[in-house]
Amino acid sequence: MKNLAMKTKIIYEDQDILICHKPAGLATQSASVSQPDVVSELKKYLGGGYLGIIHRLDQPVEGLLVFARSQKAAAALSRQLAEGILVKRYCALVHGRPPQESGRLVDYLRKEGSLSRVVSEGNQGAQKAVLRYQVRTADVRKGAGGQDSSGEVPGAAAHTAAALNYTCMDIYIETGRFHQIRCQLSHAGMPILGDRKYGTEESLAESRRLGIMQTALCACEIRLRHPVTGREICREIAPAWMSRE
Repeated sequence: MKNLAMKTKIIYEDQDILICHKPAGLATQSASVSQPDVVSELKKYLGGGYLGIIHRLDQPVEGLLVFARSQKAAAALSRQLAEGILVKRYCALVHGRPPQESGRLVDYLRKEGSLSRVVSEGNQGAQKAVLRYQVRTADVRKGAGGQDSSGEVPGAAAHTAAALNYTCMDIYIETGRFHQIRCQLSHAGMPILGDRKYGTEESLAESRRLGIMQTALCACEIRLRHPVTGREICREIAPAWMSRE
């Protein structure tokens, strides 16, 4: 089987699971039959059969998704997600600098229409949201991108180190809330570059300077145990908003 004209890219597949790369701008699953989405593309690609959704990504966010090809695999992967065995690492490019190189953000979020908002713990509908972040120190020396597999941020060479006002960081979520990473980082004073919903005038201006048109958040790594064989599977991608060296 080939990927044909799909926007979704198949990274790994066997008879039990499928791991794919969702580009920014493509919905994981859409309520509209006229709007393309990952699920519709994969079902067409597979030509029928079971396809279990284990987790999702916001439409503006790029990254890796795993799907189950049987109900047994779906149940096993859902358990892994709940127990922290299925781990996702995100990479984000944020405006500004965090107060320390690593940290943990704990907030209470409430979904209000198409947005999440940080509220007090006792507010009706408030849900606890927890994430951990780690600054990529090599990236910060260059501004972002560093010398690892992530490449360099477009436009970074045009700035001196003193003028750089963005930070590349790895993020792990301990809870799965609506727009959690985007909302929490913005509330902490570190809005993700390119994010039109949670960004500020300053972060969007920096995004334009760097030529970043999409939300600079990517689910760049996924680790799990195969639901049938038990072997560890790890797949990693570089964000599209970073150029290769």
